[in-house]
Amino acid sequence: MGSSDTSPATISQLTSSRSVSPPSSPSSPTTPLPAVVVSPCAACKVLRRRCAGKCVLAPYFPPNDPIKFTTAHRVFGASNIIKFLQELPESERSDAVSSMVYEANARLRDPVYGCAGAIFQLQKQVSILQEQLAKAQAEVVNMQYQQSNLLARLNYHNDHSVRSSSSSPPPLPSPPEQYFSGSFDGRNNDFYEHNCEYVYNDSGDDNLGPFWDELHTLGMSV
Repeated sequence: MGSSDTSPATISQLTSSRSVSPPSSPSSPTTPLPAVVVSPCAACKVLRRRCAGKCVLAPYFPPNDPIKFTTAHRVFGASNIIKFLQELPESERSDAVSSMVYEANARLRDPVYGCAGAIFQLQKQVSILQEQLAKAQAEVVNMQYQQSNLLARLNYHNDHSVRSSSSSPPPLPSPPEQYFSGSFDGRNNDFYEHNCEYVYNDSGDDNLGPFWDELHTLGMSV
């Protein structure tokens, strides 16, 4: 009777040991981290090769712009682009890629002249604009000369008018009204009779000398 021999003390010890021991928590499953997928650059996509971590073309041909590499690859070739970039310092590679892409687009538009045709057109436009600028500058100089000449004439005219007004002689005084009256009043009649008596005296000889002198004096005063 092994099962009945179990004492109450043993049962209490077993119960206390079960209550003291912490419950075992179930192990939570670990969530796997998302795998970082590195998209290859546009050059490696076009060439269908694996894009290495130190790819020379990756910084200049992003994966969202494959046309950029396709254009340069059609004209220069991928090997030539890689070789050319490796010969340059990293500070100049971005400008070199932009130049190659521009020249490749120009060569595809104009297979004969390429970017030289675009440069020729730009130089022609520059020469035309320089001619127009020279004409405009000549017109400005001509207008400035005309304006200065007009101002000089106006100043000369103003100075001349001021000088002539300051050096003009004073006006002559107006003669007495009795010498311009149309009718003979009493004073003029007495003057006429007096001179007639003076001219023709009792002897009948005409003495015109003093009379003409007086008329001459009157005329000078008028």
